[in-house]
Amino acid sequence: MRYIGSIYRPPSEARSYILQCTVGCTHNRCTFCSMYKDKKYRVRPLEEIKTDIKMAGEYYGDMKKVFLADGDALAMETAELLEILGSLYTTFPSLKHVGIYASPDSILKKELSELSALKDAGLTIAYLGVETGDPELLKDIRKGVTYEEMLEAGKRIRKVGILLSVTVLLGLAGRTPKAVEHARKTAEICNGMNPDYIGALTLMLVPGTELYRRMQKGEFELPEPFEILDEMRILIQNLNVSGTEYRSNHASNYLPIKGRLPDDKEKILTLIDEIITKNDTKYLRPDYLRGL
Repeated sequence: MRYIGSIYRPPSEARSYILQCTVGCTHNRCTFCSMYKDKKYRVRPLEEIKTDIKMAGEYYGDMKKVFLADGDALAMETAELLEILGSLYTTFPSLKHVGIYASPDSILKKELSELSALKDAGLTIAYLGVETGDPELLKDIRKGVTYEEMLEAGKRIRKVGILLSVTVLLGLAGRTPKAVEHARKTAEICNGMNPDYIGALTLMLVPGTELYRRMQKGEFELPEPFEILDEMRILIQNLNVSGTEYRSNHASNYLPIKGRLPDDKEKILTLIDEIITKNDTKYLRPDYLRGL
């Protein structure tokens, strides 16, 4: 299909048809992110998007999963999104899942009635990059919203019945005492949202990002692997959510974990404790330990 620039999607959307509705990210100022630096945000013409859907139907036939890219397709006008959803469900009779990246700002700019309409039209899941619940750290990484605004965005998605998947970043506070507060406050904001999914990634410093430049200047230091595990343990220990799938099995994570909270909480904590006690990198993913 037709795509502009590099295309990104959540790990859980690996088997989805990716439909590029927008180009780039509306915010694109986060200090840790390099994903859309080569693009200027714009909305693709609706007729162009509908042509892509028609082409996908002719090429792939029927399908069950679709993901709407780029970084913040929810920022589109609601009427256009509704038309896109209608076209998708008409073209793919077996379609059961449509996911979308959603910035907190784009969620907050829509009325609850608009979000409800999108849910009714078949938008099934929104992916929200929370990153941290620490108010100072949210400001430092230039996320563009306050703690209260981020919390409200997550609660709005949950309120209308769209599944909510949040991403948090281990290591974002660096090798500082602030890491403990980062983990605790991140658990707190997740508790307030009670998302359907929590995906914990490990921060990777990417050349060209502001955080990478700060690291080069000695202003930021990436935590060691077992410090990341300590941070993850604090996060999970403080999570009080219900019916939430927790995952830290992304390629960036040192220790792949998947479980359902609260049912698997103690089992997950026991596993982390065992690995921390052994203090041996052979129990961690070797591909990410080069150079240690």
